[in-house]
Amino acid sequence: MFLVLHNAHMVLEDQVLHGSVRIENGAIVHISDDPYLPADGATVEDLGADYLMPGLVELHTDQVEAHYQPRPKRFWDPIPAVIAHDAQMAASGMTTVLDAMRIGSGPGENRLAGNARTLVNAVVHAADSGLLRADHYVHLRCEVATADVVDVFDEVGGHQRVRMVSLMDHTPGQRQYANVEAFRTYMVGKHNMSNVQFEQHVAELHVLSSQYSVENRKLMAKRAAQRGIMIAAHDDATQAHVDESVEAGVMISEFPTTLEAARAARAAGQLIVMGAPNIVRGGSHSGNVSAGELLSLGLLDILSSDYVPASPIQAVFLLFGRGDITLPQGAALVSANPARAVGLDDRGVIAVGKRADVLRVHSYEGASSEQHPLGSPVPIVRGVWREGRRVA
Repeated sequence: MFLVLHNAHMVLEDQVLHGSVRIENGAIVHISDDPYLPADGATVEDLGADYLMPGLVELHTDQVEAHYQPRPKRFWDPIPAVIAHDAQMAASGMTTVLDAMRIGSGPGENRLAGNARTLVNAVVHAADSGLLRADHYVHLRCEVATADVVDVFDEVGGHQRVRMVSLMDHTPGQRQYANVEAFRTYMVGKHNMSNVQFEQHVAELHVLSSQYSVENRKLMAKRAAQRGIMIAAHDDATQAHVDESVEAGVMISEFPTTLEAARAARAAGQLIVMGAPNIVRGGSHSGNVSAGELLSLGLLDILSSDYVPASPIQAVFLLFGRGDITLPQGAALVSANPARAVGLDDRGVIAVGKRADVLRVHSYEGASSEQHPLGSPVPIVRGVWREGRRVA
């Protein structure tokens, strides 16, 4: 396959270059500062001076679970759910996706283990069968304060597409939910709990944590290391949490909740991931440290979509529009750095020899708003190519 993309503002690792790129057999073979590079019989597309960016590499999206369970206690066919999720991710600019799926059943979550098995198998089957636009892998979100997390990992963790695990403990009173009232708001709002039910639920979670959290964290880290799977910590809040993560072999700090934890993670050599919605909204929905503050202090390496698929590309252009970063720096946050974090060294940048995973982005100058009185650029994803093949 021969493809030339003309008249593009190419976001390279160290500059934005107006020119053209030639793609052959799924890889980038030539980058030129000539906007109309001779095509030599190749298929040609004029990008109209839009930006050409490396395809986004997404490490933590929970959205596949939302497609599988679109309503409480209502489940969709798993393969169509994965396909619909994939289409949404590709349209948001992602060419590589690690689908984050929780394992570990808490109180009243009797179906969770079965759901995890079903979804992991569906993602693996759809990816291996060539049904998907983006390149999909699995990220297992391991809730260590549960009785069945290790058993479920032993069932599904052997898939070759399982590329990352995160060690989580959402017991209220620490980490993400150090503010128990924030957890109450979440549970009462999302799960329609009464306050009495909430208090009972919290008590059960504390019992489970005391029984399982410490030992399961060690067991999960050992299993992941044995299988060569990248290990992430989730919601570290203190120096002690980071010390615990270092002991477990953690190389990625996902969503540290405090400045103390972020600084400790950096000192330990961990890559720091924050949610792009935190940037777009201007802060954490749980009242934790803001991603913007970490970025300003040099303590942010990767942006993840978390719960809003379109947020990484939006966050990049918002930060660029404010003058906080350059576009090459933004591309590193959502493409190069996440690819490097999980050992996908063949992608994440527009460079000769790399996979031709790229996207065309038009920057629309948005109107002013209360949050952005001077307006902000709104990125419109107009085209996505994976290994040189148009997928969106």
